[in-house]
Amino acid sequence: MRLTDEQETMAAAIEDQWLAAALEAAPADRGAAEAGVREAYRVAGLPEPERVFWVGSPRAGAVAAALLSPGASRDSVPWVAGVWSALVCQGWQPGETDGGPVRRRVRTEPWAAARDRASRVLGTEGWAQLSVAAGRRGWGLAMDRVAARLRQRLGDDLTADLPGDLGRAARSRLLDAIYGQHDGAWLATFDAADRVRPGAGLMEGLTGLAAVARSAGWWWAGSRFAVLTERPTLLARDNVGRLHRGEGPALEFPDGYALWAWRGMPIPAALAAQLPTLTADRIGAETNAELRRVMLEHYGYDRYLRESGARSLHTDETGTLWYLDLPGDEPLVMVEVVNATPEPDGTSRIYWLRVPPTTRTAREGVAWTFGLTVDEYQPLLQT
Repeated sequence: MRLTDEQETMAAAIEDQWLAAALEAAPADRGAAEAGVREAYRVAGLPEPERVFWVGSPRAGAVAAALLSPGASRDSVPWVAGVWSALVCQGWQPGETDGGPVRRRVRTEPWAAARDRASRVLGTEGWAQLSVAAGRRGWGLAMDRVAARLRQRLGDDLTADLPGDLGRAARSRLLDAIYGQHDGAWLATFDAADRVRPGAGLMEGLTGLAAVARSAGWWWAGSRFAVLTERPTLLARDNVGRLHRGEGPALEFPDGYALWAWRGMPIPAALAAQLPTLTADRIGAETNAELRRVMLEHYGYDRYLRESGARSLHTDETGTLWYLDLPGDEPLVMVEVVNATPEPDGTSRIYWLRVPPTTRTAREGVAWTFGLTVDEYQPLLQT
């Protein structure tokens, strides 16, 4: 089948609703989430969890799941002690284990079965069209730009905070996480399919997962226990949806766990604290190329070039080409161009364009920013 314009519009509206849930920064609806978990277990043919434990962040969730695993040991790190205490306060007896993860049965198999049904009912073309109409934006904005970045930071933080056995177990349990609200990125497509073909049961087996996604953050499914986490209290993004905040964390959870990010790049809290007082010397001393690029963007490429002794390679009617070696990274090569159209106050705005290190003339650099060669770049009017 092929979707009509009206169906595509409806699918996009459904995606908007799921995207809002995926990016929600508000307390979990614990009752609704727990009901969804129990339904997901029943659908999978599993006994409902004996207990559902709540913790304040995905970091705490990974550690809680590790503490419920066989052979887990307590750690003296204060925030880990807080996770331990939270489990005990909710009825856990130290030494009790969850019996092993059941993520595959609770999430992976129902997803695969629902996808097969949808493909049969809608056909290959219809399913592909619906996946674009109701899934492409949500996946990019929720999974790629938030969930994936959070998972990256969690792995790094667990490595730094917990170098021992508990840390290794917690990092391993990250693989068992069910993404809760961020699963809205793919649930939107099935929800839209169910509206396009009412009565075909295209959300069959997914309603429990959907209830959790509308109500809570990441969660872990064990054969005896389930661990659920709160949604963030703060989520800050830039104009293209990347995690970003100039001062303070871009993502923050009720238990205090936070993620600092600059234009989508997660950064250590220690570096975030340094950004307001950066110096050219501090940037030059940074050995991590990715972190140095974050520093350069915050500090300003033009300012860094001026203060670090960059040399002018070439000047022509398009601008000036500047060059600076960066230890452990490719050279910083930029074209300084002046906007030919004056600002309202009569001044002319200056722009800095980063270009490949092999660039040899200012004109070549400007042409490259338009995807053209020097010979192809023949503007009628320079603006």
